[in-house]
Amino acid sequence: MKQRFAEALRQYRKDLFRVEHDPKELAQMTDEALRVAREALDNSYRYHVHKVPDPERAEMINLINNYVIEAILPPVLEKVCRRQLLAERKLELLVHLLEEALDRIE
Repeated sequence: MKQRFAEALRQYRKDLFRVEHDPKELAQMTDEALRVAREALDNSYRYHVHKVPDPERAEMINLINNYVIEAILPPVLEKVCRRQLLAERKLELLVHLLEEALDRIE
């Protein structure tokens, strides 16, 4: 039984390494992360400043908002999406390992 657990753990480690380092997996994950990030950016909210006494101040606030949405947010959001997808795939592999371990106990 100990040998079977060691085999299952070895297979888990192989799959985990493949998910983290295989160029095909990484390309697929990057494409999915970019798609999710684009969808999130398409849903970003835009606001308008109302009742501001100085129109130059309102323009500056809108300028900062637009800069953040167009320049700063996309790469940050892509990294967050990529990390989330990697964590989800690692969790799927871990669940599969746990299921194998429980099946081998019975």
